Amino acid sequence: MTYTPALLPRLIEAINDTITNNAEEVTALDQAIGDGDHVINLQRGLIALMAQREELSQLDWATAWQKMGMTLMSTIGGASGSLFGTLFVTMSKSARNQTINQQTVAAIFKAGVEAVKQRGKADTGEKTMLDVLIPVADYLQTAVDVSLPELLDNVPKVAIAGMESTRDMLATKGRASYLEERSLGHIDAGARTSQLMICAIVAVLQHLRQSA
Repeated sequence: MTYTPALLPRLIEAINDTITNNAEEVTALDQAIGDGDHVINLQRGLIALMAQREELSQLDWATAWQKMGMTLMSTIGGASGSLFGTLFVTMSKSARNQTINQQTVAAIFKAGVEAVKQRGKADTGEKTMLDVLIPVADYLQTAVDVSLPELLDNVPKVAIAGMESTRDMLATKGRASYLEERSLGHIDAGARTSQLMICAIVAVLQHLRQSA
């Protein structure tokens, strides 16, 4: 099955729906150890992408990811806007002149996540969204020969495990780092929204496969 940017409206809608449906929970997570504005900021970016979704569907992947990155950077604002913008802009650069398939997507996503690591000066184990993004990127790299159904079954498990792992971490980045030991016992809001978005994307792809 070939996935084209014609999928983007469905993917963006699914991501928007999952963030909306879980907004109260994520806000509570963020209020416990952060600024409490993570969902509001993220939703600003998603509203902008919702408005662009049909236009994005007419572009090639590299151009679409570039536009999405610039949109998120300018609408989310703050650290999250910079990080999500960096993810998509780097994916765009890596996707140029590439045929999009299971193998190239793994490399493209890995490049985007590496750029987020550099921009955020963070890595796994620091109670951030990277605790979800890095394990998923690493899994995709090791699973290039895994069948697509198995891949789609496993990615959510990796994302959920990464998100859950932040509960017992000491925050070392952002406002949560000021809480020191008080940050223990709380899931990171950015890790939770990253996991929700990845799971939403996978659910759309699984549905498409099953209905094909």
